[in-house]
Amino acid sequence: MDGRDLVRSVRLVGSVQGMRTVRSAWLRRRADARTVAARGAERARVPGLLTGAEPGPGGGVVRFARSELLVRVAVGGAVFWSWDGAEPSPSYALAGAVPEPDERARLEPHTNGGWQVVSERMTVVVSRRGAVELRTPGGVVLRREEPPRWWETPDGGGARWVQRSEVPADARFFGLGARSGGPRLREGSYGLWNTDPGEGSGPGDDPLHLTMPVQLVVSDAGTHLVFHDNSWSGRVTLREGEEGAGSGHDRAGTCEVRMDGGPVRGWVAAGTPARVLGTWTALTGAPALPPSWALGPQRALGSAGEREVRRIVRGYRERDLPLSVLHLDGGHRDTRRGLTAGPRRFPDPSGLAGDLREEGVRLVSAVGAAVRASPDDEAFASGLGVGAHGAFVRDPGGSRVLGTVGREECVHPDFTDPLVREWWGGLYAERLVPGSAGVRHDMNEPGLFPASGNASLPRSARHAMEGRGGDHREARNVYALTMARAGYEGLLRLRPDERPFLLSRSGWAGMQRYGGTWSGGVATGWPGLRTSLALVLGLGLCGVPYSGPDVGGSGGSPSPELYLRWFQLGAYMPMFLTDPGVGGREPWEYGPEVLAHAGRAARERERLHPYFVTLSHLARLTGAPYVRPLWWGASGDRELRDCEDAFLLGDALLVAPVLEEGVTRRAVRLPCGRWYDTATERAYEGPGQVVLDAPLSGIPVLARAGAVVPVLGPDGELELEAWAPVPGRTGGGLLARDTGDGWEAAEVERYTSRTRSGRVVVEREGEEVRVPYRVRVRGLPSAGQR
Repeated sequence: MDGRDLVRSVRLVGSVQGMRTVRSAWLRRRADARTVAARGAERARVPGLLTGAEPGPGGGVVRFARSELLVRVAVGGAVFWSWDGAEPSPSYALAGAVPEPDERARLEPHTNGGWQVVSERMTVVVSRRGAVELRTPGGVVLRREEPPRWWETPDGGGARWVQRSEVPADARFFGLGARSGGPRLREGSYGLWNTDPGEGSGPGDDPLHLTMPVQLVVSDAGTHLVFHDNSWSGRVTLREGEEGAGSGHDRAGTCEVRMDGGPVRGWVAAGTPARVLGTWTALTGAPALPPSWALGPQRALGSAGEREVRRIVRGYRERDLPLSVLHLDGGHRDTRRGLTAGPRRFPDPSGLAGDLREEGVRLVSAVGAAVRASPDDEAFASGLGVGAHGAFVRDPGGSRVLGTVGREECVHPDFTDPLVREWWGGLYAERLVPGSAGVRHDMNEPGLFPASGNASLPRSARHAMEGRGGDHREARNVYALTMARAGYEGLLRLRPDERPFLLSRSGWAGMQRYGGTWSGGVATGWPGLRTSLALVLGLGLCGVPYSGPDVGGSGGSPSPELYLRWFQLGAYMPMFLTDPGVGGREPWEYGPEVLAHAGRAARERERLHPYFVTLSHLARLTGAPYVRPLWWGASGDRELRDCEDAFLLGDALLVAPVLEEGVTRRAVRLPCGRWYDTATERAYEGPGQVVLDAPLSGIPVLARAGAVVPVLGPDGELELEAWAPVPGRTGGGLLARDTGDGWEAAEVERYTSRTRSGRVVVEREGEEVRVPYRVRVRGLPSAGQR
């Protein structure tokens, strides 16, 4: 911490709180200096030369002079690899049991004294010196991993390690969790250490609140995903390749993964983007299915009290603006109870929740990770009796680690302990706002000094790690993930007949099993608007399909134009959430023109509600994100791989938001096929680039020819909107009916569209009966309907 950090802490949170936070940070660093031993002399180690191999189920073990490599193909197509005998379990990322090995895959000799494992989707080739190549079934190299290098201490302590790899020269990197500079990850170094960046993060800020060692790499050779299953602090350094001109040589793209400890192990999947995400979802768990109401417009409330809440809802209703959810954030926490709304601002929270539900609005409560370290705090008092040593994180000497949140000293529960998770989940029955429909976990990286004025835990802090023990260097990145598990399981016990609704600002690989996330703290400004889109796209490619930006950004007041363009982008995001901002963020506060245009975007979101419900069910079934990059169905198109300012919403719609000030026309790159401008119904042919109007009244949205999109009609009834297919070709779409907030599985209906005798015909696949919904055909001057 330097002088600038001290000045920033005092400016952000007040001199008293700032000095408390400075003291906490100093104590944390002193604890680390005292208890995290300096590494001292280290000895480097590499695997050495190959000495033998032992085939086994799904692959086998290849032995080297100073290490051994396990390669195992799992049922479903994913390939597990590890060095030094590391097994796939235990793992915080995996959902349930480790997949069974694919008995068809066997370890067999390869040329030049190496070995290979051949599977249906991938061939893994191991050289005599430990290099590993991942190849397509046709033999094209997707990735080449150099043998790892470890640095070990003479006393046998944990080793840090590095592994370098090469990818084709045309490859593009995506993923690594929430990255402000994404979705395409250019040359740079990316931290693996969940961090609260404070108010106002934007392009160039790294790391953020949600990091994952998950890479999705797309090249002409194919798409592959690599997951390094290691939660330790680390760093990934990427450099894109360059293709030679004329007779020049290609320069391969490179990736370097450095970890401060933990096993060298991971998983890899290959295929089309859809297949890769499907394999990843099968491995790490199906995404939690949000309730139908969570797919409508949402509003965070800042520090508003009950009177202000009712005023906001009344304003939306009087102006015929849809509103589904209100979020009570950290400003509503009762100082003593920690998780619930205080009586001063909310004298009758249960009555408020009931009144709002009658208006069609749900309340979501905020929950922080910190607990006030005071005997009169109910959570603290009950946590002292959990297990043999209490529920809270301790230092190596056995004392509870104290931090600072706001003006209070606090402790943090150790969510890597199963007993603590069970205790924490049991608190939700009494400590949530009465009548709240869901929970929002905030400041759960946990918060990092000095940006937020919240003290993080020292790296030396001890965690249970499911009984095997470890410190914060290994536990930090999974802290929010295990808190989400505790909250999800607690809500499930509290309301077993309802699907839990949970948001977590931070997380790790596999967090989609418990809920979604939001952008959290993106700076107000045009760069922040672009970052909002990058975060949602990047998280979707890491298996987290339900997320969204804070419309308007954080830490400033957007101009009317910026607010409107952010609102229009948010209307097509999986989660449509408006940030409370400074002084309120209601559409009518920006004037009648912004109100009219924002209202149009919000009502279009409501019209598309059946489509969003369908996308949510497809995400759970297949792992496909709602919001997808333009190259999703054409990963071989290099122009699309480099396009970052537009996206696909499902298979049917292409959305081109306005991300720059003063723009009223913009270029849009189209994937292959015919596309209709939904505003004018004019047809455009792809692949290629077109220039479309983007007035303040709306951003360009195009529909794929032949698409059948479920929407709400003017009377609120379900309709099918069919976009005329190209003559001689067919199209189609899917429909998953809303089954409520329970656990009833939705039936996915498949519809096809085609042109017959000049008429567009829509039929349910496999059935001859009449389609039970009204069908509206668009994209033709006049069209028959069926």
